[in-house]
Amino acid sequence: MGTAELIKIGISAVVFALSLVGNTHFKGLLNNANKDENPKAFKKLKRKKTLCFSGVIISIWFAIGVFVAWFSGKKSGLHIEFSMFGERSGVELFGFNLSETTIITVVIVAIASVLCVIFRYLVFPKFTEEPKGIQNVMEICVEAVENFCITATDKKAGKSLAPYMFTVAIYLILSAATELFGLRAPTSDLAVTFSLGLITFFLLNYHGFKKLGFGGRLKSMGGAVPAMRPIMIPLKIVSDIAVPLSLACRLFGNMLGGMIVMELLKGALGGYAAGIPGVAGLYFNLFHPLIQAYIFITLSLTFIDEAMESPEEHKKEN
Repeated sequence: MGTAELIKIGISAVVFALSLVGNTHFKGLLNNANKDENPKAFKKLKRKKTLCFSGVIISIWFAIGVFVAWFSGKKSGLHIEFSMFGERSGVELFGFNLSETTIITVVIVAIASVLCVIFRYLVFPKFTEEPKGIQNVMEICVEAVENFCITATDKKAGKSLAPYMFTVAIYLILSAATELFGLRAPTSDLAVTFSLGLITFFLLNYHGFKKLGFGGRLKSMGGAVPAMRPIMIPLKIVSDIAVPLSLACRLFGNMLGGMIVMELLKGALGGYAAGIPGVAGLYFNLFHPLIQAYIFITLSLTFIDEAMESPEEHKKEN
């Protein structure tokens, strides 16, 4: 450890000692103070105690950063490389070189499957008529997703779509959570997001043809004005073909953006990144994926519901 590091450690130790003494001193004054007699003085003491406590935390964080930067040799600097698709892992199966995204996805599916089996056969081998605890939470989640799908489409289609949409939400959240372990999220791979978009494309056509039939689907694609259908049907076909690409790029861009922000934060802080990326990761790897899952599911259901609308329903809306 060089002279510069020793000076930084010394400064951290002095700040830590002074802040700790100040925190203890103001804590004692607060215990003896009467809030009702002089509320302004009480608030002033409380602010000083908070300032001293912040000094304790910051000095500890700074000292840890000095040790990490010295031990690892990691310095601050911005250098980010990323690709639209996941890198090859070197693992071969039936002559195919699997990507890292494929392996991570298999692990995610395996973990989710094991948790489902444990929940169903070990935690709750028999469901009770009056749910409590975890069973109650799970039933609320399932009913919420089912009601959301039914509201967005119709009762029959919504019930059949709810299990898939719930699975997609779980997959997106677990995929983003892999970044907490230093892995690239599968949802930041364009191949994965495009695959999800293709499933939506298949579902919208399946439910459209199932409800309206071949002729009704073509009429629906042509709109409510019969004379305009020869022009509108080709345009609608192109629009439907663009659906998987639109969904894929939207999800890919948002998830990749979160990953880039995290890498920028780590690069800017260098060895002093202890703790801060973890706190930021709670947003970018947990809360942010919830928003993206909601958006993806909402858009998918909107496209499916649009494909199921008859020409008469188009007239009512217009």
